[in-house]
Amino acid sequence: MKKTMSQVLLYVIVSLGAIIMLLPFLWMISTSLKTSTETIKIPPIWIPKVLRWANYVEAFKAAPFMRYFVNSVVVTLVTTLGQIVTSILAAFAFAKLNFHGKNFLFSFFLGTMMIPGEMLLIPNFVTLSKMHLINTYGALILPYLASFFTVFMLKQSFQAVPDSIYFAAKIDGASDWGFLWRILVPMSKSSITAVTVLQMIGSWNAFMWPLIVTNDATARTLPVGLQAFTTDAGTEYQLLMAASTFVIIPMVILYLFLQKYIIAGISKSGLKG
Repeated sequence: MKKTMSQVLLYVIVSLGAIIMLLPFLWMISTSLKTSTETIKIPPIWIPKVLRWANYVEAFKAAPFMRYFVNSVVVTLVTTLGQIVTSILAAFAFAKLNFHGKNFLFSFFLGTMMIPGEMLLIPNFVTLSKMHLINTYGALILPYLASFFTVFMLKQSFQAVPDSIYFAAKIDGASDWGFLWRILVPMSKSSITAVTVLQMIGSWNAFMWPLIVTNDATARTLPVGLQAFTTDAGTEYQLLMAASTFVIIPMVILYLFLQKYIIAGISKSGLKG
């Protein structure tokens, strides 16, 4: 009886948590189908009287969202690929190779994770400005081609692979490069998939940095493009929510298809809880 009650309580808590997490998304979709008058009604209206699907068409035409979409796809794919490659190489070096100062370097880079990202905005902007990369793909991509958080996660996963496998591969004549890509990476695919998805979501949703380094629509990404619905005259909430739905749906679909790899990868990296 006690076990049954505890399970029921657990399901109730989890269900409440799921409902709380879903409420903002439900409100976003509901608002995207309202009229401008219904968006500011007090008390709020959850279900509009007439579903205005035309809001999605108006939102798409209100700004060059196709250009923003292409920019977001390019930036997300390039930064994710670059970050995964550099992180795999660095994680392998810290996990399996022995070299002078390895522990000091790892501790030093680990300490950099305590630096708030906002403190790097000005130095990065000044550097890229001197390189004449402002308002280009380079400004959006270069600062995010490496991440020590990703290195840390992959290092934990690589260390879980027994050293005996590494030594056996070396005895069989495999090089470090061959062991990494033929044995270690396939064995750690769940962790690599997890950090890949997390990086893609972070890059896709990035707002502050793209806002700072872009001046016009040629290089802006989708999150920055949402500003088109906020003017001096006010905010068109129904169009803003419709456009926000465009932005969120790709990442939701990606997560739903790959969630089991994310959970498995985070569990293997030791970052549970």
